[in-house]
Amino acid sequence: MKRPTTIRTGALPVYNRGVASFRRVFRSSEAALVLLAIAVGAAAGLLMIALRATAHGMQSLIYGLSGSSLSAASFIHPVRLIALPIFGLILGLGSRAAVQRWRKPVDVVEANALHGGAIPLRDSLLVCVQTLLSNGAGASVGLEAAYAQAGGGAASVVGQWLRLRRADMRILVGAGAGAALGAAFGAPLTGAFYAFEIVIGAYTPAAIAPVAAACLTAVLLVRLAGIEAYLTALPGAKAITTGDYLLYAGLGIICALIGILIMRVVTWIEGLVRRSVIPEAWRPAVGGLLLIPLAMLTPQSLSAGHGALHIDLGAEVGLRFILMVFLVKIAASSISLGFGFRGGLFFASLFIGSLVGQLFAGAAIRIHGLPPVDPADAALIGMAGMSVAIVGGPMTMSMLVLETTHDFALTGVAITAALCASTLVRETFGFSFSTWRLHTRGENIRSARDIGWMRALTVGRMMQRGAEAAPDSMSVAEFRRRFPLGSTNKVVLTDGAGRYSGIIETAKAFDPAVGDDCDVGQLATLHETALTPGLDVREAIKMFDLSEADYLAVIDGDGQVLGTLSERFVHRRYADEVEKAQREIFGE
Repeated sequence: MKRPTTIRTGALPVYNRGVASFRRVFRSSEAALVLLAIAVGAAAGLLMIALRATAHGMQSLIYGLSGSSLSAASFIHPVRLIALPIFGLILGLGSRAAVQRWRKPVDVVEANALHGGAIPLRDSLLVCVQTLLSNGAGASVGLEAAYAQAGGGAASVVGQWLRLRRADMRILVGAGAGAALGAAFGAPLTGAFYAFEIVIGAYTPAAIAPVAAACLTAVLLVRLAGIEAYLTALPGAKAITTGDYLLYAGLGIICALIGILIMRVVTWIEGLVRRSVIPEAWRPAVGGLLLIPLAMLTPQSLSAGHGALHIDLGAEVGLRFILMVFLVKIAASSISLGFGFRGGLFFASLFIGSLVGQLFAGAAIRIHGLPPVDPADAALIGMAGMSVAIVGGPMTMSMLVLETTHDFALTGVAITAALCASTLVRETFGFSFSTWRLHTRGENIRSARDIGWMRALTVGRMMQRGAEAAPDSMSVAEFRRRFPLGSTNKVVLTDGAGRYSGIIETAKAFDPAVGDDCDVGQLATLHETALTPGLDVREAIKMFDLSEADYLAVIDGDGQVLGTLSERFVHRRYADEVEKAQREIFGE
């Protein structure tokens, strides 16, 4: 018989011992985690540059652009617009093959909320390729999905190799995603607050230094490379007064209503397309065909719209044209996302918000009794309000206004509008665009706050096996003999086939009013109330509350009893996990 082999620590190869020691440094030192975040920030900045250059290169090659942005083009030859359905078909066929072979890719928000920051490299590559095909072909989506996925995905790969703790992994993924987005805007504070509000889901003391270091590194690298920021704007010449706060609060509310409408329209189109006879692989191609007439109306409907944003902000444009672009852009973005193009609404929401702000300023001039509103200021506030309504993160957008304009007074107004928009959306809708799309897929999450540990804490892991059980046909006399007072408080009953049929309190069987020949099944309660092993801790607590019970049986799909669980134990385990999560937040 072959003897089992044993491995001694001292016998491990020097390379393996070195790797283990290297990993321990990053698991035990906050300073080492900050240094790692700096490296991740540099990688995120380089990946952002590469993705941006690739997408713009594709657009230039397809549409014959000479240095200008696609949405800023004055004219696009209709023949070139055939690229939209062609690339849509490539995207549809490729995405279908990828999903059939693997599954739907995990993005950074879902990863941090449900999977402790773990993102397979394959998923990040797939999201980036899908977004490049969509934006590069001119679909009305932004590159922010690819930026965040590339930065967060790179951080996740490094974190998984280093075997970081769950809390540190989530921080590093947030730092990578925020660094990539901050690099795109040339705004480190914007990137940092994006990481806190959108990707990590909380402002945590332990995350401040790594996230800030990553974002600063990425932005400095991009500036040294001479890459132009996505957004450059100047505030208007009009001084901010107290009345402006009320006016721009109203603009924030208007942006919230429009943002909710856009998210509803995208979901409605997705539902129509899903129920239609169009094969899934062909849907982006059909969407590309629908985008062609919109692009012929105005090229500003294509891509994310940052080129068009600069044109409309810097030139005297009529309100009718702005209204037309506003409607066409919403239609183009809704069609692009509804028919399966990959990308986000962050960059597009900035453009739409600037149009809403300019329309607001034009309307204020025509309404008697309202003070005049500076169009440039209104456009910036509109960008903040619309982005908060769709993407979330009021401080993220407020910092974007500050870093873009360096105007603290205007930033105060932006915060007011952003908070109004955020409050209205949360009260009436409850989701940002990313979490809303996850919600439509069956994931009930409202932010990137870590709830993965709740799903991992299941009834199957908490239950006590080997429950006291008896047949429901047993007589009370036999029950008294088998389960004397003091032996157990409750007994699970089963029917003739061994399936669960209720729970009886032992004391009830010893009531003098109960006859010896009575079946104990007649004294049982909770006949149709039981837990299943797949329920998580939140669902288990809800079951206890609804049934008003303190003790429930756990059964499988066939009704066979697997074990029992008490309400007291569930609450204790939940409290322990919450306390652990709190310690991780504060870096203890």
